[in-house]
Amino acid sequence: MKAKEGVVDLLNQVLKAELTAVHQYLLHAAMCKNWGYERLHEHFAHLAQEEVGHSSGLIDHILYLEGAPAVEPLDSVARGNSAEALFTKDLEFEREDAELLRRGIAHCAKVEDFTTRHMFEHMIEDTEEHIDWFETQLRAIGQVGLDRYLAEQIKK
Repeated sequence: MKAKEGVVDLLNQVLKAELTAVHQYLLHAAMCKNWGYERLHEHFAHLAQEEVGHSSGLIDHILYLEGAPAVEPLDSVARGNSAEALFTKDLEFEREDAELLRRGIAHCAKVEDFTTRHMFEHMIEDTEEHIDWFETQLRAIGQVGLDRYLAEQIKK
């Protein structure tokens, strides 16, 4: 099936963001494991696997639309020197991803590509859940303090 105007470009932009997220969350999972925060390690590893699933679906859909998946370019992976810094950077990343998906949804509605629009709508649900989780973690740190928060992250 041939893609409608601009759809493959949007899909590749989202793919780039999702592949970057995989790398970023794998790095953050490893960092949390190294710091001894087992609960955070597991959560970041789960996020990475979720993003792998999104990436795989995007690649399949791009190929279905007779496009070429752009898997080489990645954005820079955000790093931090504390769990709180990771949350802040990941929250910013997820907000940018949500904006990209909103633009994609609007464009797909305009060109009447309802399959891709539905895919983006499903993805934005996960993205908004990620935003909520990061906001909640940062709010908890603000309420109980970083030391108390991190003490809860050592064991699952």
